[in-house]
Amino acid sequence: MHRVLEGQLVLKGSEKVAVLAARFNHLITDRLVEGALDCFRRHGGDLKNLTLVKVPGAYELPFVLDKLLSSKKYDGVCVLGAVIRGSTPHFDYVSAEATKGIANTTLKYGLPVSFGLLTTDNIEQALERAGTKAGNKGAAAMDTLIELLSLYSAF
Repeated sequence: MHRVLEGQLVLKGSEKVAVLAARFNHLITDRLVEGALDCFRRHGGDLKNLTLVKVPGAYELPFVLDKLLSSKKYDGVCVLGAVIRGSTPHFDYVSAEATKGIANTTLKYGLPVSFGLLTTDNIEQALERAGTKAGNKGAAAMDTLIELLSLYSAF
């Protein structure tokens, strides 16, 4: 028999969580935040233990994530944003740097971080992922964070 460590989708209620969200494309990100907050509450989280932090855009997410994790005030962070492809290469730079920055910062601190940064070709795809056809990826990112919090406590 082998040992299996796996997180559960249940919060104790005492976890301190930050939701870090980019304001750019707020039509999308506001819905992602709503999904994350609803998910947190439905899984037993106390909203007084949740802090919502908003930054101008996706490019700023890694810098503020670093500040949140280094503060040691949070057990985990759910990162949300939306980068939508346009007619210039700006999308490629922003999405790549935000993704790398979030990953590097997560590894630097070794704390639970979930990745809810949408990178879509158009607004329709983003809307689908913000609560229509493809579900709400903000809720999915919070599900991931909750499972990670549970798993980390098992270590």
